[in-house]
Amino acid sequence: MAIVCKSTSEIEKMRRSGHIVRQVLDHVKTLVAPSVTTMDLERTAEKMIKDLGAKPAFKGYYDYPCVLCTSVNEEIVHGIPSEKRVLKEGDIVSIDCGVVLDGYYGDAAITVPVGNGLKPELQKLLEVTEASLYRGIEQARIGNSVGDVGAAVQEHVEAAGFSVVREFVGHGIGTRLHEEPQVPNFGNRGHGARLREGMVIAIEPMVNSGKPETRVLGDKWTAVTADGSFSAHFEHCVAVTKDGPVILTQ
Repeated sequence: MAIVCKSTSEIEKMRRSGHIVRQVLDHVKTLVAPSVTTMDLERTAEKMIKDLGAKPAFKGYYDYPCVLCTSVNEEIVHGIPSEKRVLKEGDIVSIDCGVVLDGYYGDAAITVPVGNGLKPELQKLLEVTEASLYRGIEQARIGNSVGDVGAAVQEHVEAAGFSVVREFVGHGIGTRLHEEPQVPNFGNRGHGARLREGMVIAIEPMVNSGKPETRVLGDKWTAVTADGSFSAHFEHCVAVTKDGPVILTQ
């Protein structure tokens, strides 16, 4: 598949879908608390997406059943919201949301502590993962490569003693949820697809407190750390412009 560069007006449409994603995440984040279920978050997000005039990007995508992915503790990505998954003090939950509006997609993720009893090493995991996202975004410039983005993320994560997931990567985004190029959170500077004006990429570090290896549970969706260590996930959609990287999911 070819890489699709977007016009200024297309990027503006993506900014609108990105803005809806951000509104949903900002609201759902305020509901995260001990004794709340991940299905409680799902129901709120589904209603909000509808009320804001968008459609969910994930629900029905390869038969995925929900509008959010809610991944708790050792779950990395693609955790399915459930009435049975009750959040507890000291947990962390990654919330990934995507919408489509006027044919253009937005996609973003955050990881949120549950309650106030977060262990210092988990607080550090969240801070390092989020900071690594912005290191990657800083490299999303015309003439750079996806390897520059991935290397910036990887260097920051590994310097802090954490590891980057290899099996799941960022991606181009536009009139489809997943477009070329793939955007790994690791790599070598100068390698991989060149970034051109008008490209829009979803940069999404998935960072484990232990080793990088993963496995997928029997539900065929939920990816977890192979060693049971905790994992964090942050994501933004970023346009490559002549003025530098522009975050569309602010």
